[in-house]
Amino acid sequence: MKIGLSSYSLSKAIRAGEMTVLDAVQWVADHGGEHVEISPIGFSLDNNPELIRALVRKAGEAGIEISNYCVGANFVQPDEAAFEAEIARVMKQVDIARELGVKTMRHDVASRPIPEATLMQFVAELGKLAEACRRIADYAAQFGITTSVENHGFYMQGSDRVQALVHAVGRENFRTTLDIGNFMCTDEDPVVATRKNLPIACMVHMKDFYLRPAHRNPGEGWFRTAGGNYLRGAIVGHGDIDIRSVIREIKKSGYDGYISIEFEGLEPCTFGSKAGLDNVRRLWDEVKISG
Repeated sequence: MKIGLSSYSLSKAIRAGEMTVLDAVQWVADHGGEHVEISPIGFSLDNNPELIRALVRKAGEAGIEISNYCVGANFVQPDEAAFEAEIARVMKQVDIARELGVKTMRHDVASRPIPEATLMQFVAELGKLAEACRRIADYAAQFGITTSVENHGFYMQGSDRVQALVHAVGRENFRTTLDIGNFMCTDEDPVVATRKNLPIACMVHMKDFYLRPAHRNPGEGWFRTAGGNYLRGAIVGHGDIDIRSVIREIKKSGYDGYISIEFEGLEPCTFGSKAGLDNVRRLWDEVKISG
């Protein structure tokens, strides 16, 4: 098990020009991270072999691993031509993952507005979504890469829907990037949902949220869940997720892969990222499987 950080956690600083993604890699190493996950927000690796090589070189110099590559995708398309174009685009992202030297890659699968993200719609589209993921996983297999879906974007966020997709794809190298916080966006208990999906996880994101019920509108800085409750990003360990119980479930499951901190709170991103890293390391040592 190795604890590190997603570059997404530092994306505010990257977008603001306060650091580059190469600086972010060094920052992770300087603050005790054992790996960095590359999420191209505030920069792009498309048609950018120089930056890809620079990232690999920088990680080697800093003494940390590049663990995972995360990209967006949406296979809900208006016609067959657009569907095929999106599959081809994501396959090119697999090529980037190979150049980065990673063995896992997350791509999104589908997005719909909350009113359209119904179970009936999901069931109707599951076969087509599984086809896209299967073809990409088969392409990635030749490079020894496991592709994955994250519980992300309301439509593909619930633990049961993630399980259904992974089962429908039916490939050993297609699994899930399990984000412990994102389950809250569809009003699931993070501890229970994490326990359910750990057997199919190839990557774990540690994220935290503050939660308020629908009748207590906290105002600016919050967003609504699928059920109408309110969430705001928190430093991992500061929010309302029972992080200790989540860590206990991870340990009990035998999961021994990468754990990546994701920070998306209102605090300065360097402070939130450092505090989250420190908290997860401390809690990981404190939590015992029994008791």
